[in-house]
This record gives sequence, structure tokens and C-alpha cells, in this order.
Amino acid sequence: MSRSALPGVAADDVGMRVFVAVVPPEPVLEHLEHRLEPRRATPGPRWTPPGQWHLTLAFAGDAPARTLEPLLERLREVAARHPAPHLRVRGAGCFPDVTRARVLWAGLAADEGLARLAAAARSALAVAGAAPQGGPFVPHLTLARFPRPLEATRWVRVLHGYEGPPWVADELVLVESHLPRSAGHRPRHETLAGFPFAHAPTTG
Repeated sequence: MSRSALPGVAADDVGMRVFVAVVPPEPVLEHLEHRLEPRRATPGPRWTPPGQWHLTLAFAGDAPARTLEPLLERLREVAARHPAPHLRVRGAGCFPDVTRARVLWAGLAADEGLARLAAAARSALAVAGAAPQGGPFVPHLTLARFPRPLEATRWVRVLHGYEGPPWVADELVLVESHLPRSAGHRPRHETLAGFPFAHAPTTG
């Protein structure tokens, strides 16, 4: 059902869960997946599918649908004036911390421009009318969630000393996250648009 078809609700009033992100290329995902493969069958963590691994730059949990068009324009401008970030998966950590972990993540090493890019993405959400949410920017890929807080040092050690292959991001993407309709299912991610960076890598 389209947003405009929801009974009694104007299309412009429907809230959207959206995030601005950078998605690692397939070789990077495969390299990390290979490192984690022996652990992914272990009971306990709820592992995120590799196809959903992404670097979130900014998130809005209730963006009015009317903000979509201005947000697309703002993000096009952000990508056009920022160089493509150089990235590498490195190490791991937990939210809120390793002693009472709810989320296991892989860290990302990046050039200094990444923090400025994340700030610009948050600003684009705000200016378009979609209030950004979340705390300080911590570059990461969410790998797994735990059903209850636990001491997760052994899980962080799985990626101790890990360094993935370096890559240069090619585009900024806007993704809508659709929450599952029933327990036991995962959110569904729908890419709404992608915007090439000002100095994205070229293929020859």
C-alpha cells in the first residue's frame, strides 16, 4: 500500500525511518564475512545479514514523507561537495559498552573527511525537516544484537587485530528502513537514491 493510500492519513504526514549511509563493496563484505563465518553459527547473538552491513552517517526515525524531495536535493549537494571517503574495517566494539553489550559492531578507520561528511548528512536531514537522531558519530558496521545485555569481551576478540581491505566509497545512499510486522523478523532496507561523491573512484 502506498503512503497516500493509508486511510485517514495524508501522504505528507506519514513518518519514515530513513538513514544516510555508505555501503561497503562486495569484496569488503566477503572478507569480513569470511572472518566471522566460524562464529555465526554460535547461539546467542542475532547476526545481521552481510547484505545489510552499512556505515550509517545520519538517521531519522520519523521523517515526514513531505521531507523526501528536499532531502534528496540536499544529499545530492552534500555528495557533490565532499570527496569520497577512504575506509577500512578495523577492530570491533559494543554499544553501550563491552560490559553490558546490546550491539556488536566492527569499527571503521577513515580519513578525517568522514566526520565532516557525517555532520553534513545530519545537517541535510535537519534542513529538510527530518530531525536527526542518535548520539556522537561512531563509524561502525552493526554485526549482531544480543537479546539481553551481557559481557561481550569474547565476541570483540573475534575481530581483535582484524583489518579488512581498504576501499574508497563511490556514493552516498538514502535508505528507508521498514520495521518487521511480527516478532522474529528483521527490518527490510530499501535504497531510495544514491549520489556519487565529488571525487568518486572511476572504473576503467
